[in-house]
Amino acid sequence: MTTWCPSPNFSERRGGLQAQYVVLHYTAMDSARAAIDRLCAPEFEVSAHYVIDEHGRVTQLVDEAHRAWHAGRSFWQGCEDMNSASIGIELCNRGTHPFPHPQMQQLRSLLAGITHRWSLPRSHVIGHSDIALGRKTDPGSRFDWRGLARDGFGLWPQEHTAINDPAQFLDHAAQVGYDVAVGVHPVLQGFRLHFAPHRVGALGPDDCADMASLAHQTVVDQTPPSA
Repeated sequence: MTTWCPSPNFSERRGGLQAQYVVLHYTAMDSARAAIDRLCAPEFEVSAHYVIDEHGRVTQLVDEAHRAWHAGRSFWQGCEDMNSASIGIELCNRGTHPFPHPQMQQLRSLLAGITHRWSLPRSHVIGHSDIALGRKTDPGSRFDWRGLARDGFGLWPQEHTAINDPAQFLDHAAQVGYDVAVGVHPVLQGFRLHFAPHRVGALGPDDCADMASLAHQTVVDQTPPSA
């Protein structure tokens, strides 16, 4: 069951864009109520389409057809207006602890509905940290991206033999969607936060191989089916 709490912080999607991605966030606030109040306050000029609390309760703030103000300065797969090209979901969490099972179960249910309604590839579920390199870290290192991908939402690197091909790391990152204009370090940080938060140090063979795997899956995902 979804509760409506309309936010005034929205606008029409720009440039003929419609929802192509789902962007996940954490609220970084003390409670879902505090987050909802902020996302509905005109003076803050921020919003999201949905908030999911720790118990799996869903509150909708903005109609999916409208442009919520959740992404800010962002870039993904050539798009620089991710507010107009996405649906934003806020998860009540500070990023310091695992996301509870009821919350993740409700997220999966919500994602299933959104991807069906908008005919989105299920791989088009990404994090705020992916599209705002060096600026945002949500939903953070405690979010279970691997488990979500196992259920069909978002990408995850496939098993591979580690390769050391740093020359292609940014090329592959660009194919995935990252803003490679910012340079290797911010891309590596954003990539690791999503796919390998345990890794530290300089760009390595596993990073290169994982990014190559993601690039291959992205190309396959975007290839039109044959007649």
